Amino acid sequence: MNVNRRRVLEVSGSAAGGMRAHVAACARLLAAAGHDVIVEAPADVVGESDFGRARVEVLEIGPRPTPADMGALARLRRLGRRADVVHAHGLRAGALAALALGRRRSGRTRLVVTLHNLPVGGRVTTAVGDRLEDLVAARADHILAVSPDLAQRQRERGAAHVELAVIPALPRAEQGLAPRASSIESAWKGARARVLTVARLAPQKGLDLLLDTAALLAHPGPGSPDARTELVWAIAGEGPGRAQVEARINAELLPVSLLGRREDVPALMDAADVVVQTSLWEGQPITIQEALRAGAAIVATDVGGTAVTAHGGAVLVDPSPQALADAMTRLLTDTDAREEARRRARDAAALLPDDAALFAQLDAVLFPG
Repeated sequence: MNVNRRRVLEVSGSAAGGMRAHVAACARLLAAAGHDVIVEAPADVVGESDFGRARVEVLEIGPRPTPADMGALARLRRLGRRADVVHAHGLRAGALAALALGRRRSGRTRLVVTLHNLPVGGRVTTAVGDRLEDLVAARADHILAVSPDLAQRQRERGAAHVELAVIPALPRAEQGLAPRASSIESAWKGARARVLTVARLAPQKGLDLLLDTAALLAHPGPGSPDARTELVWAIAGEGPGRAQVEARINAELLPVSLLGRREDVPALMDAADVVVQTSLWEGQPITIQEALRAGAAIVATDVGGTAVTAHGGAVLVDPSPQALADAMTRLLTDTDAREEARRRARDAAALLPDDAALFAQLDAVLFPG
């Protein structure tokens, strides 16, 4: 691939799901191309990722500032001086790398930052996030953002170069399709209408929105179309919000089933009537990529980079219970509409980027000229 061997420092803060997979893919592809790649990442990222031929070292960068950041800063400063380019993932890692390398100037190690998440939280968290975004915008040579809104935030802050990050889809062959039929059927407890959500049980995934929508479907108002009898909405995933979700399901007798963590997600998507994403924000969600590959009928909230990921293969709606319920009802009750949604998903799956597209972007952005 690339005949010019470069020294690349890949840096990650604490990461889960799509961000963790992306960090690993970047390191793996660059190392396979012959570059000298060192990965600096927290233990959880290092322990659960395949970095190929890249060298890997543990560097703890948590979601919030701690005294340990001073040690991380010193290490990044030392390693950064030896690298041709530093590629940082996430706002915290990007800000620490920006502090370590200093202001943009001739001869300084090149800094590329991929932003994976929208800063959310209370006033203090938001204020800190704003300062870190300003720092990254001022010092990064190039910013890759996983969603159009993140890219626009950086442009408004005066960033030098900003573009949408390429997030490749996982090949279907790597997703493990060998589940027992009984395991799939039990997910919906024999219900005729099978709805599926794959998500971490955390606030960003719109858990309250999901449950509000389930309540509408379970108890439609006068004159509302019945979504179909015997509906069960299965949720595959774990997270800190499980107890709260479970308590509300039991209290309101909602037709929602918590499946926990599952290794047979593609098969569940194959079997579902509708796959639903209720997130309040997403970058380029892997769940949508997986659902497109499964040829599922998809309903998703139109937030963050979901539309970019879906390529027209999903029904996108405002993040409101009524909008979700209406779109789901149509697909559950109209066979033709559901089959058309599945056709559009299959067509969109062919447009998903692959590792070659990611490498092309990395090669152009990390090593310009």
